[in-house]
Amino acid sequence: MNTKDTGASGSVTWQSPSNIALIKYWGKTDPQIPKNVSISFTLSNCNTQTTVKYRPKSSISEDFDFKIFFDQKENQSFRRKIEQFFERVVPYIPFIRNYEFEIHTGNSFPHSSGIASSASGMSALALCLMSIQKSMDPHLSEIDFNQKASFLARLGSGSAARSIEGPLVVWGQHHSIFKSSNLYGTKYSGEIHDVFTSFQDTILLVDKGEKKVSSTLGHKLMLGHPFAESRFEQAKDNMNRLIAILKNGELDSFIDIIEREALSLHAMMMTSDPYFILMKPNTLEIINRIWNFRELSGCHICFTLDAGANVHVLYPDKDKKAVRDFIDKELVQFCQNGQFIHDNVGNGAKLL
Repeated sequence: MNTKDTGASGSVTWQSPSNIALIKYWGKTDPQIPKNVSISFTLSNCNTQTTVKYRPKSSISEDFDFKIFFDQKENQSFRRKIEQFFERVVPYIPFIRNYEFEIHTGNSFPHSSGIASSASGMSALALCLMSIQKSMDPHLSEIDFNQKASFLARLGSGSAARSIEGPLVVWGQHHSIFKSSNLYGTKYSGEIHDVFTSFQDTILLVDKGEKKVSSTLGHKLMLGHPFAESRFEQAKDNMNRLIAILKNGELDSFIDIIEREALSLHAMMMTSDPYFILMKPNTLEIINRIWNFRELSGCHICFTLDAGANVHVLYPDKDKKAVRDFIDKELVQFCQNGQFIHDNVGNGAKLL
């Protein structure tokens, strides 16, 4: 869609959430195309708030003109990532060459906590840029706005494609999911049982250090991986199973799929070349205690993992009191400095 550059100055602020994948994607091709479908819960409390101030350039230049501030301090370490993002998206929003930008961003969760902020951060920035485009093209529909925001966010961070809407978002083509695409995330179009619209996620911060393996490197490890094709098929099959579960609310089957997906992700890293073990002893202790508590209590508690040591404890709202008591009594001791974050399923990004 063509837009008219109005030459106006302004400011826009978006708050965009992180997400936690249920079906994991691991492996991609250029430009940010996933090798298998994924689906995630959109979170609520873990988010990034980004303000973009913009004004026309004072002189013509092909260079991108921006400053970036993190937690109110200018941050040069983010500069290359933003430059790379602008290089990827400028064919789709060419007006960014004509403006100076001042980007202010910050997270609701502790920096370097081991929670991936790329999904919330890049989606928040993409939404701000789309708001600027909408100011030039007021007739842009909400559907087109969200779709293009997800498309742009994907070019900054693959998982960011799933942070625009909620409560469940799919990224990657799947024959049974209407309008699913490799190019952007789509709000899950199937029937969702009420139990999944209020699901809880407590994030146990086992290791707050920087990731030992970057996502970019991790995805590259799938190239030539001896088990890659089997993993892609497994993800597709698990998505087929999950479609029915999301409709009928059968929690035992949900738990089985979610935990298998988490362990499969780490199994791929442990069998790559080079190989990595990203779980810590406390990660394994938490997992075993979750299994024991589930068997003894009958609560529908389970875990999932990203590419790191932290544990996302997932449970339905009806079990919230029992599970949170269990977390306080048995699991907090395995968190770094006793830190954890209570979160829940949310409905996507917000214009502030």
